[in-house]
Amino acid sequence: MSTQLSQLSVFQPDLPPGLEYLPDFISAGEADYLVHNIDAQAWRSDLKRRVQHYGYRYDYKARQASEEDYIGRLPPFLRGLAERLAYAGNFGSVPDQVIVNEYMPGQGISAHVDCRPCFGAVIASLSLMSPCVMRLENIKVSQQTDLVLEPGSLLILSGEARHVWTHAIPARKSDMVKGEKQLRSRRLSLTFREMRFD
Repeated sequence: MSTQLSQLSVFQPDLPPGLEYLPDFISAGEADYLVHNIDAQAWRSDLKRRVQHYGYRYDYKARQASEEDYIGRLPPFLRGLAERLAYAGNFGSVPDQVIVNEYMPGQGISAHVDCRPCFGAVIASLSLMSPCVMRLENIKVSQQTDLVLEPGSLLILSGEARHVWTHAIPARKSDMVKGEKQLRSRRLSLTFREMRFD
């Protein structure tokens, strides 16, 4: 992790080891640029939520991705971000797989650990548009915590946070944040990964 990014990270003692949360990782202008380019692409609607796959297609039924699932290089609007993550020291090389998830109010994703055989040691997720609460749970002990993902923020999972803790977006239309009800609106999540071919 670079010194520059480490200085931006938020420290919470109850967060899993290996989790870093970087608020304001991108500017409002960069966020608008990403949303504009994402919305110009085709969406897949075979899940309850809409998704886009870049680099390699992930097979949700088989819960895996392989070399045969290659669908092309990352487009320029994602390539720059992937290179930025690699140059900052977050990844061993430039991430080559990205999934964009669209969450409308009431939509979420169940608790999971990203495919260990498919993807590398680090997962990075960029949040756009609407804030939401992510729930993290240690699958070995009865321990969980919530983290508010703000627009423009970057979540990095490595170590225990990547391999031991599950993460989920509860399917609901609002979140309680600091004792106040916060309505959700449309949210985009961009998850960057390195493929593994062992």
